[in-house]
Amino acid sequence: MSETTKPVIVYGASGYTGRLICEYLREFGVPFVAAGRSADKLKASMEANVPGIETADYDIVEVGHDVDALTELFRGASVVCNTVGPFSKYGPEVVEACLAAGTHYLDTTGEQDWLITCDEKWGADFAAAGLLLSPGIAQMYTTGEIAAELCLEKPGLDSLDIAVFWGGSPTIASTQTILVNAATSRAHFLQQNQYVEFDPTQGLVPLVVPGQHELALSLPWGGTSHPVWYRKDPRVANCKAQGGVFNAALMHGVPQIVAGALEATKDMSEAERDEALTATAAQVMNQMPPRENPRLNKSLDSVHASGPLGRAHCVIHGNQNYKQTGLLQAYAAYSLLQQPPLRVGFASGCKAFGHRELLGQLRAFGLVAEPVLTVEG
Repeated sequence: MSETTKPVIVYGASGYTGRLICEYLREFGVPFVAAGRSADKLKASMEANVPGIETADYDIVEVGHDVDALTELFRGASVVCNTVGPFSKYGPEVVEACLAAGTHYLDTTGEQDWLITCDEKWGADFAAAGLLLSPGIAQMYTTGEIAAELCLEKPGLDSLDIAVFWGGSPTIASTQTILVNAATSRAHFLQQNQYVEFDPTQGLVPLVVPGQHELALSLPWGGTSHPVWYRKDPRVANCKAQGGVFNAALMHGVPQIVAGALEATKDMSEAERDEALTATAAQVMNQMPPRENPRLNKSLDSVHASGPLGRAHCVIHGNQNYKQTGLLQAYAAYSLLQQPPLRVGFASGCKAFGHRELLGQLRAFGLVAEPVLTVEG
């Protein structure tokens, strides 16, 4: 395998999110490598699922999932967009290869334990190398972070109450990640700058969702990225995030599916457990969801920020959460080709690229409405 001449590598490009990243890289005019384990699968996915791919400047590369092979592929590139999850299982090799090859690392994770690992294990090394390590650039985390940052523009607010909802269903990979994450890690919120574990028996929690009379049902979803991003932010002492899909029937089924999977795999070895969870995920979602429809696949991010003497509330209505993720990843890569990030080492999308800059891209591509921001005090 020779060193790539393309500046961006999309690892896992044949998957649902990976091909959306490729779609937006084409729109930004960025040459890229579509990489993964199967060249045939990559070729078929690019040709069938990426509109306008015939006008893109890209290569297809089949690569093994080990540090040496990935390092060899990454040399010569500037940015790697990793979509291969569960990230706690498959991410370490990609991060190590990025560090060895001298490339920036982005991914779409929602696994809180993976973010903590990235921060604690590799954050300092990436910072020393002048590289960005930014896991979790995705709609379910970054769009909510944008809303939080808009609230925090008012000084004196130290607590964040975050809700993320969307219309649709998880992909195959997302479903598997949810189950693996539930089986292997705990979900935390931030309380006075310390991680506090969510009660694993709390079940579904009703939340008030702006713009509708009906209450929505929520879960911690592994705790989300937000408490990790804000643990070292001097402005924020408390941060809790919950969310879900608007489909109530699907939400009612998730805790039962997770509980059943945990009970069935509790005495298994790691390999047996992973195989069983993969099979369970396939029973829940065994095919790629259809391409998103903006009339059906809506998103909503709501953040209440509070402090001793003030309040702010920001709501961002949007659509097509997976396309938001694809755009955010592609813009982050595009930006890194033009200029250094605002912060190196372990950093969120907003800290690395600016929350108003990311919002501007989502607005420019018609994926979110103008935020509704209310400030009191």
